[in-house]
Amino acid sequence: MGGSSSVKFGVRCFFSKEGGKSLTTSNSRLERLVDGDKPKRPMEVIANSIMNALMALRKPAIAAVLLGLLLMYDPNSALAASGGRVGGSAFSSRSSSSSSSRSYSTPSMISGYSYSAPYSSPSLFGGGGIYVGPAVGVGVGAGSSFFFILAGFAAFLLVSGFLSDRSDSSVLTASDKTSVLKLQVGLLGMGRGLQRDLNRIAESADTSTPEGLSYVLTETILALLRHPDYCISGYSSMDLKRSIEDGEKRFNKLSIEERGKFDEETLVNVNSIKRQSTSSQRTSGFSNEYIVITILVAAEGVHKLPAINGSGDLKEALQKLASIPSSKILAVEVLWTPQNENDTLSERELLEDYPLLRPL
Repeated sequence: MGGSSSVKFGVRCFFSKEGGKSLTTSNSRLERLVDGDKPKRPMEVIANSIMNALMALRKPAIAAVLLGLLLMYDPNSALAASGGRVGGSAFSSRSSSSSSSRSYSTPSMISGYSYSAPYSSPSLFGGGGIYVGPAVGVGVGAGSSFFFILAGFAAFLLVSGFLSDRSDSSVLTASDKTSVLKLQVGLLGMGRGLQRDLNRIAESADTSTPEGLSYVLTETILALLRHPDYCISGYSSMDLKRSIEDGEKRFNKLSIEERGKFDEETLVNVNSIKRQSTSSQRTSGFSNEYIVITILVAAEGVHKLPAINGSGDLKEALQKLASIPSSKILAVEVLWTPQNENDTLSERELLEDYPLLRPL
């Protein structure tokens, strides 16, 4: 009897209100598993995942976040944009030689007149007197207007002679001036031969002599003239300075501006100081690649370049640069990017870094 009571109590508890609900829920899940939830094929799983992703992208907030992440991602961001630089300068030697040829001592002759400081002396006519020069003396009365005229003339000679000496005769001839020239050329990325030519020039040139600098300039110009079909844009400028020192400042400023556009100078030969980087360069799948070559020249005298509005202007500018005598060249630098053949300069970078280039 006691055992039967235990069984009845257990059955009664199992079929209580809560127990019945649990059993019904379990049975319904089992029925769905057996009847409806059959194992899905892999393609169905992938299709459902894609559909769920597309549905999630319909939400503006999620779509905006994903788009921002895609725009911020750059597979080449850790790699450097390469740049090459070859050239040198002779500013220091020219400026020292030119300064040694100038005399800054006060001359004893002004416009062919000998002069000395005026001094007073007793006048033969009973008044004070003034004598100009040790050889010729003119005695006048203290109240005479001729005294003031003579004194003013002497002061004029002194001041004009002093200022004339300080300003190197106040008038600069054409040979005293310094021209700083800049020619920039944009090319299609298909002109990889130009990169190889510039690499060869940078590796072999002696950039410590004026003849070596003239060689760098001439060979670069010839490389550009041999590939006219690749040239698509250009820009030129000319700055005329009153001295070699001012020309050097302007040249250095232009050089720094162009070098700042490189992430890394991967090939350098400047004043026979050579450096080459072995770091890996970035590669890109973009088809619209570009190359930019910048030529900087400082030369004694007045030299001009035409404004670049077409291929004819570019050819004329290149020929004018090539015609500068090596004896007049003060400095030359050729800068180009990308230096590595596997590197890429995109259209966006071209427009941002070289906005002055004009289509030919």
